[in-house]
Amino acid sequence: MAVSYEDSLPASRMLSSSVSSLSSSRQQSSQIAKAYRQAAQLFLTRRLPEALSTIEPVISPPESDHSNGSQNGDYPAFAPVASASRGTRIKVWSFYLTFLNSVVELGAEEGKHAFGSTRWKALVAKCRDGSIWEDVVRVGYGGNEGDVDADVVINLATLLLTHAPSQKLTQQRLETYLSASAHPTFDISSHMESSIYQTQRRPSQHNNGTSTPRDLNTRLKLLELYTLHVLPKNEEWDYAREFISMSEVLDDERKEAFLLALHNLREEKEETESREAQLRQQQQEQLEQRRKEAESRRIEQSRAEDERRKRDEENRQQPRSADELYGKPPPSNRTQPSPTPSRASRPAKKAVIPPPNFYNRASSLFAAMQTLILNTAHSMTNNPMALLRTLLFILAFALAFGRQDLRERVQRILRNALEKVRRTVGMGVKVSYI
Repeated sequence: MAVSYEDSLPASRMLSSSVSSLSSSRQQSSQIAKAYRQAAQLFLTRRLPEALSTIEPVISPPESDHSNGSQNGDYPAFAPVASASRGTRIKVWSFYLTFLNSVVELGAEEGKHAFGSTRWKALVAKCRDGSIWEDVVRVGYGGNEGDVDADVVINLATLLLTHAPSQKLTQQRLETYLSASAHPTFDISSHMESSIYQTQRRPSQHNNGTSTPRDLNTRLKLLELYTLHVLPKNEEWDYAREFISMSEVLDDERKEAFLLALHNLREEKEETESREAQLRQQQQEQLEQRRKEAESRRIEQSRAEDERRKRDEENRQQPRSADELYGKPPPSNRTQPSPTPSRASRPAKKAVIPPPNFYNRASSLFAAMQTLILNTAHSMTNNPMALLRTLLFILAFALAFGRQDLRERVQRILRNALEKVRRTVGMGVKVSYI
């Protein structure tokens, strides 16, 4: 009896441990669901920092797991969500990915105000460099790519498509997942690394992902993301067409629909690129036209400026020319022109100098001649004889300067003619004025 009782002790302890483990698992699932609901409520009210602090304990490995992992180095650290049911896992990870999308869309100013500069940049970096995918696989699914729920994979791919600058990593991750889920591994040692996988194994991962209508629909969404969004982003058009044609999941009708959609996407992309190229060309032509117009205006302004400087230079030189014209001595640094001999500079001959009264009369005659020339045209019309008298007077004046005796005779004649001329000129002036 003693032996039988002792033999029964290990079995009792194992049963007690199982019941305790089951109770602890249910309690943890309840806590995960409660944390998820609280975080979702905070998110809806735009209290993002509080929502993050509520959901982070669910998706982060406990400190004890970190310490154990660092000591033993044999087992990875799992987040509490890894032990939750499939539906709870999908809800928690989908919520967290939606939360990250909202954090990125906050923008730098609002995001840094809400989370701080360092924290906000770290959250954004997870979405842009794709490291969030590795985090989910590592802490939520024990590092097994093929064990990730398909709905979570769809949300991961959508997040990276939205915010990652390059889709090379997205393509690589999807290809790995599609391959792992289509051909699952049965390496027991990889699943014995955690007590989670000792008690739970998702049978949906052992098939091709199409065992139920829901699984098939999810698989089709994955293929659509991969062939119609990720591969075109990476310019893998031919490979996308080949992948669709060789897919075992798609029937002929769906293959035709996928290929048609892919063709339309490529045409739309080419048309968009053509329009953008035309727009760039038009902008370039406009810039070139503006450059030419600006260059023409610059040349015109330069030409106008040169002309203005030339006019200013001419205006500065004009008074100097006038001084030279009126007999003022030019500057010493210029060659002086030889003076034109004038009547004043000629040696005077006392024998032929007329008396002073004759010069006075000659000056009056020059003034009268000037007035006569101004009114010649009018006088010729009204009094032709005046022109004849004027010519005779000029002839006599010239002869008078040739011979002295004639000058004396002309002097007497001029005395008589002068009065007549004056009267004639006076009459001409009066007629011109009238």
